[in-house]
Amino acid sequence: MQSYTERTQSGRAACISRLCITPKQLACQLGEFGQYCPVCLALHQHLVDLSDDTALTHAAEYRTHYYKLCDQNHLQKFLSTPDQFVAPNCPHTLPQPHLLPRKLTEAQVKAKFPQQAEMQGFCPVTYKDGKQRYEALIQGSLEYAVEYKERIYICESKQKQDTFMRIPETYWDQKLPVKVPPVCEPVSLTSLPNMGYLEQGVARPLIKAMTAAGIFKPKFPFLSIQRSAEIYVAYHLKAFNPKSPEHVRQMYKRKLALFEEDCALIPYLSSEMRGAYKPPGERSKDFEAKLNRFLALEALGPQIDL
Repeated sequence: MQSYTERTQSGRAACISRLCITPKQLACQLGEFGQYCPVCLALHQHLVDLSDDTALTHAAEYRTHYYKLCDQNHLQKFLSTPDQFVAPNCPHTLPQPHLLPRKLTEAQVKAKFPQQAEMQGFCPVTYKDGKQRYEALIQGSLEYAVEYKERIYICESKQKQDTFMRIPETYWDQKLPVKVPPVCEPVSLTSLPNMGYLEQGVARPLIKAMTAAGIFKPKFPFLSIQRSAEIYVAYHLKAFNPKSPEHVRQMYKRKLALFEEDCALIPYLSSEMRGAYKPPGERSKDFEAKLNRFLALEALGPQIDL
């Protein structure tokens, strides 16, 4: 605070980090560059929008106006020679608000219908940085749309969107070649035949489930091998379905573990019952419990809850 007071009273730029400046106060005292970094604009002619940065970690006050800087390096440059970066000495002025690029949400893009995206929806940054080669024509995503000079551009990723926002003049005015890649319309999974649906929708989890069944080789008491394998695969798919809530996955993991325990009754009992007959009094408690469980499964088997 002492440093801030000394610098402002002597007419120098001062850092305003941790000064508890309210958003309203900031908006009222923002300098001619608004939310943009004046050092980036002066040195590189880059439009670096800092409206999402509310911490004011790299912000300064000069002549009662506030300026936001993109990093510590540019903050130090501004604090050292602020006159180099503000009017009337700054080499580049901020364009008028309607000439600045702005990000669009998917809903905002759709609301502008029938206006179409420029470059047929291909990413202008990928195309330009790819030296405007045919293979650099990549369709953008509506999630990363930008409006500039009343035109809509669709970028491939957030990184490409940020690049366009920083130097839109480099990317906005491009012409597509006569031949462009065909637009691939997304195909709904439900429109595929059964085999195609399985390949695209559940191939990997199904392979994992069937591999696990092949390793474990389930045989549930009083059920066929085929039916036992079907139930095991079903439990495995539900236990490891990433789209299910955690509590549902845990429930089916417990069911899968219990199913495996019941399948293990057959080899256990067949091993323990070899040799001479033992009367009930001479049998172990574990044997009696598992034998009773085995016999109880005769009625339960066909009605297993999936």
